[in-house]
Amino acid sequence: MKTQKKFRSKWGFLLTSVGSAVGMANVWGFPYKVSSNGGGSFLIYYLLFIALFSYVGLSAEYAIGRRAETGTLGAYEYAFRSNKLHGLGKFIGYLPLLGSICISIGYAVIISYILKSLVDSFTGTLMTVDTLAWFQSFALEGFKVLPYHFIVILITLLTCITGAHSIEKANKVMMPLFFVLFVFLAIRVALLPNALAGYKFIFTPNPAELTDPTTIVNAMGQAFFSLSITGSGMIVCGAYLSKEEDIVSGAKQTAIFDTIAAFVAALVMIPALFSFHQDQVGGPDLLFVILPKILQEIQGGQIFAIVLFIAVLFGGISSLQNMYEVVCESILHRHPKLSRKLVLLMIGLVSFIPGVFMEDIVHWGPWMDLISIYIIPLGATLGAISWFWILKKDELLDEINTGIGGKKPYGKTWYALGKYIYVPLSILLCLIALIFKIAF
Repeated sequence: MKTQKKFRSKWGFLLTSVGSAVGMANVWGFPYKVSSNGGGSFLIYYLLFIALFSYVGLSAEYAIGRRAETGTLGAYEYAFRSNKLHGLGKFIGYLPLLGSICISIGYAVIISYILKSLVDSFTGTLMTVDTLAWFQSFALEGFKVLPYHFIVILITLLTCITGAHSIEKANKVMMPLFFVLFVFLAIRVALLPNALAGYKFIFTPNPAELTDPTTIVNAMGQAFFSLSITGSGMIVCGAYLSKEEDIVSGAKQTAIFDTIAAFVAALVMIPALFSFHQDQVGGPDLLFVILPKILQEIQGGQIFAIVLFIAVLFGGISSLQNMYEVVCESILHRHPKLSRKLVLLMIGLVSFIPGVFMEDIVHWGPWMDLISIYIIPLGATLGAISWFWILKKDELLDEINTGIGGKKPYGKTWYALGKYIYVPLSILLCLIALIFKIAF
């Protein structure tokens, strides 16, 4: 089966990039961050940081991938070679790449929870149980979701089987359905009593929160990692992008769709919690305990449970797909004689076997915190420094301006924003994560 090295269309690139960005950070992270950081106050800062990070950070990751015509390992090697640091560049990319495979181990576990929830929604089991006891029945004991875990990894690997082509085809189905299904849920939630109070909370700024440094830092962290700017994940999307496409425009569009996904999730989660007088929570408790409990009390709740978990499943698989492809492409770049199918099988085993022993939430939580606090922020910071302080300025700007057509070229202002604003902010986030043990 022939491997496709480029996306066939801009929409394929865009939907794949959005699929990589859209995940649990949107579904349960964003609504919780909004609710715990002053609603509208958080949104103001979040939108500012999304605009900045997509304009320079995400654009730079796309650019280095397209410039080097390869993913993580080759991109760092290329960047460091331009400053005659070739030897260092051959190894520096392993840390962000390690972040991709390590986060995939825990990510696959939570998607297996989602698949089980979907199956129990179809059978009607979820509509009659005590949701907390139901969740604990598989989340507090090992090996309870083993078949679902295996299926999730198998499906994800199959979507990567021919590289860019199969990934593009999968996301052209999953991402539009993700948005359609969540909009459907949002419309149903809008009809719930007291939903208006949730909307008011989301969009009304709290003056006290506007000056709270915690709100600003949380908005910055949410924006940064929601866009999947990890020094690894989005590079491979750039590597598969045509030279005829405008990178900065593509980054802006990715950010817009990612933000819409986050907002739609918030418009489902927060008003529903207000309507049923539930505490504002995030993480697994929101998705597997509180929301199912609410759905049990809604007319037609079984249908909406099915819709919810299908949508979240698509968002989860699209993100996991990117994590696997990043690793697969880098291995094939270093060892081109290897079979893609063999490499994908190896990745699947590396993701599955350790993950089997993290199927209980007690082990899953510390693992995800370890990766989110230490490896991912360090990888993201390495990437930011590499593109704006190691890679030659002329090379980065040349790639950024390739495919812009008759537009005014990006120059000193764009580069200065990246080098003197974006890079220091990424370093700041990394230090905050490491010092205060915060998983953004």
